[in-house]
Amino acid sequence: MAEFQNFTLNFGPQHPAAHGVLRLILEMDGETIQKADPHIGLLHRGTEKLVETKPYNQSIGYMDRLDYVSMMCNEHAYVLAIEKLLGVTPPIRAQYIRVMFDEITRILNHLMWLGAHGLDIGAMTMFLYCFREREDLMDCYEAVSGSRMHATYYRPGGVYRDLPETMPKYQASQWHTEAEVQKLNENREGSLLDFIEDFTNRFPARVDEYETLLTDNRIWKQRTVNIGVVTPERAMNLGFTGPMLRGSGIAWDLRKKQPYEVYAKMDFDIPIGVNGDCYDRYLVRIEELRQSNRIIKQCIEWLRNNPGPVIVDDHKLAPPDRVEMKEDMEAMIHHFKLFTEGYTVPAGEAYAAVEHPKGEFGIYLISDGANKPFRVKVRAPGFVHLSAMHEMVQGHMLADVVAVLGTQDIVFGEVDR
Repeated sequence: MAEFQNFTLNFGPQHPAAHGVLRLILEMDGETIQKADPHIGLLHRGTEKLVETKPYNQSIGYMDRLDYVSMMCNEHAYVLAIEKLLGVTPPIRAQYIRVMFDEITRILNHLMWLGAHGLDIGAMTMFLYCFREREDLMDCYEAVSGSRMHATYYRPGGVYRDLPETMPKYQASQWHTEAEVQKLNENREGSLLDFIEDFTNRFPARVDEYETLLTDNRIWKQRTVNIGVVTPERAMNLGFTGPMLRGSGIAWDLRKKQPYEVYAKMDFDIPIGVNGDCYDRYLVRIEELRQSNRIIKQCIEWLRNNPGPVIVDDHKLAPPDRVEMKEDMEAMIHHFKLFTEGYTVPAGEAYAAVEHPKGEFGIYLISDGANKPFRVKVRAPGFVHLSAMHEMVQGHMLADVVAVLGTQDIVFGEVDR
């Protein structure tokens, strides 16, 4: 039989497991990988340059489109950077709302990751289960912002509006009878907080379902145990953050180490791995789902008992009330100036980072005193993780590339920017 020849293989960008637009050039020795070279830039939209051309508030929507499965967490970093330069502190109620939606976003992100990772490695049912829960959380996004994905809900100085008192309801149609619709609407009779509370009560049992399917599953463990091992020292040297770093056994979480908003008042634990392989990173993210659920419960309790403003009362920064705008000339002028010119931010520079579902998501913002940023640099966690691709797959088989790519939780909006 002839010897194997070394050959080069294009993995992606059309491959269904390449998560969008990754082109991975693999140098193979038979089935074993000798070198992996990720080619990125196929989703480059020039976000950082576009942000320089628009007033501050008009770029919040660009942040949603960076990592497009963790929308509000991206906004959060951008808004925090602006608030740092302005010297503004949002009302405490707005901070609780932000923390609650950050954790809802973390659950959204991890469900997407779990479904896609499962599908990549051959667990079809996971995808369907995860999307069942995502649907409810997407409805929460829609209730506060009017949009299921790109919310643009966080604003410098607070959030766009308070939590609604009613939830959208399903209506009878040719596909659903009145009785079916009534059952679907059972948890939608109250406010948004009631709906989220109902979700948090149901969710731990759902996570148990996922674990029943995967955690002790022989095939799942064969595909993930001892695959893509990263030692704690190497994880730090490579600049890993988030579950990628915690999976290697380092308890680094910005919510605990550099608390922002009201995370210092929250009671939650940081899960860490032992072996630094794909399986440990899976366990870390599963436990994060449970911890996020705990944080959301605490936020709901506080928000129920403490009504109040959700954005600063400064019309140079936040638009006046619609009714006020139509009756008061000064409010009208404020509104007009705010939506045409925006506000100016004092000259200086600021870096704000949040514990994004994928790692440390940072915004480095330079202002020259104008109404638009002089420069914005996005520190995307996925970009750093992808750069370690070669190291993580070298010596593994071709099928393991899919497992490693899944465990990195790559989204190309933020990698290519």
